[in-house]
Amino acid sequence: MLKIDPPPPPPGATPMSAASSQLWLPRPALSSCVRAVMSRDTRGVPLREAERYNHFPATPACSLVWYFSGEAEVLRAHQPAREDSPGTPLPDRITFCGPFNRPVISRNPGPIHAMILMLMPDALALLTGIDPGAFINRVVPAAEVLDPAWMAMCREVDSAADDDARVRIMAGFLDPRWQQARPDADSPTRFFLDWSHNLALRAGTSGLGRSLRQVERRIKQWTGQPLRELRGLGRSEQAFFDAVVAGRSGDVNWSEVANNTGFADQSHLCRQTRRLTGFPPQELRRRIFADESFWAYRLWGFSESDLPD
Repeated sequence: MLKIDPPPPPPGATPMSAASSQLWLPRPALSSCVRAVMSRDTRGVPLREAERYNHFPATPACSLVWYFSGEAEVLRAHQPAREDSPGTPLPDRITFCGPFNRPVISRNPGPIHAMILMLMPDALALLTGIDPGAFINRVVPAAEVLDPAWMAMCREVDSAADDDARVRIMAGFLDPRWQQARPDADSPTRFFLDWSHNLALRAGTSGLGRSLRQVERRIKQWTGQPLRELRGLGRSEQAFFDAVVAGRSGDVNWSEVANNTGFADQSHLCRQTRRLTGFPPQELRRRIFADESFWAYRLWGFSESDLPD
C-alpha cells in the first residue's frame, strides 16, 4: 500500500482542524481488489459539534470499518446534518458496509480513531462468497458475514500498534488471496470508471452466453448494481477529480467538466452529483474547501488527483 500525504490546501482555502486524516492507495497488484484505506483520528483535537459529522458519497465499494476509539451513528436523513437529526449507532466496533447508492452522513459524539478498508465488490465476492447486492445501503457487524480467517485478520488489525502496521496487516492478508483468486482477465485499475470498463470486458468474455443482457446480469451478480449505475458513478468520480484540480487554479468551468467526463450537459452533471453526494457541484466544491466534515472528499480529491498517471 502506498501512503499518500495530502498536499497543502490551495491559497485562500479555509484552514481545517488539526485532526488527522490519512489515505493509503493500493499498489497495482491489489488495485482491482482494494480501492483505498482511510483513517481518521480526532483525539486531542477540539472540534465543534458541526465538525464531528462525516460526509461520504455513494460508492460501489464494500467496506470494513474499525472504531479503535470513540463511537459513531449513521444519520437516517441524508442532509442537511443537524444536532437533532435522528441516527442509528453502529452495530459493533468492527462493521461491514455494503455498497451505497446514496450519500451517507455519520456523526461522532466525541473524539474518535477509526479506519476504513474499501474493497471492490466483485473482488470481495470472489474472496468470500458474499453477495454485495444483499448488503446495499446496509451496515452490519463484520462477524455476521466474514469467516474465521477474515475475522482473525480484523482482530489483528484492531490490536496493532499503529495505522501503518494495520495497513501492512491488511495488505499481507489480502495479497496472496487475491493473487490466487483474481480472474485471468483482471488488470490494474485506478478509478471506478476504469474498473467498470474492465468489468464489462470480463463479463463479455466469461461463461457461455455473451449477449448484452447476459453481460449485464453477470455484472449485477458480481457487484450488486447494474453496469449503467457503475459507469455513472465512475463518470461522477472523474468529474470530481477534474473539478478539484481546476479549483486550485481558479473558478471551475462546469460545462467543460461535464463535457470532458461524458455527461450529456451541465444539468446532467448537476443532477447526478446531487443524487450521489446530496449537493449540487458548486455547493459541494465550496464545502470541500471550507467544511471540516467533508474531510473524506478533501482527502480523496487532493491526494489522488496528484498521483502521476
